[in-house]
Amino acid sequence: MKVTPTRLPEVLIFEPRVFGDERGFFLESFRQNVFDEAVGTHFDFVQDNHSRSSRGVLRGLHYQLDPAAQGKLVRVTQGRVLDVAVDVRRSSPRFGQWVGVELSGENHRQLWVPPGFAHGFLVLSDSADFLYKTTNYYAPQAERCIRWDDPALGIDWPDTGMAPQVSAKDAQGVSLAQAEVFA
Repeated sequence: MKVTPTRLPEVLIFEPRVFGDERGFFLESFRQNVFDEAVGTHFDFVQDNHSRSSRGVLRGLHYQLDPAAQGKLVRVTQGRVLDVAVDVRRSSPRFGQWVGVELSGENHRQLWVPPGFAHGFLVLSDSADFLYKTTNYYAPQAERCIRWDDPALGIDWPDTGMAPQVSAKDAQGVSLAQAEVFA
């Protein structure tokens, strides 16, 4: 498995080796010891989630505060998304910076979004199946949401040919300046 840091060095791209022939392909999507070595510590994954969304759906920017902070290892098994992580650790020299990585069923990439980062994605294909492992259980009382279109973040979301479709909850997201974030 190839591991590549992004411009936010804690956010990592994992690219598995894919073995394919005329019958299809095989890949190892997760190996605990490789993951631990890449991130420099051990995380237990406690929950797996799967969502399907259509073109133009934008989910996020979500995160959970301590003591329910979550790390997420995310991937797409069908379709394409722009996956985005935003550093929401006030003490970080990269506070408020973001990185976007295209994940698809074709490239098999995975993105590690550690605790302390907000996460969101925009579906670029007709539909996308999005799978992710989390290091903590979903805790609605700890969940926070930053607006996907906060001008202070300046996220360069691609044009999908339609206005982003967001949930009512995500439409209520706040700006980074108003958000309750990590110390």
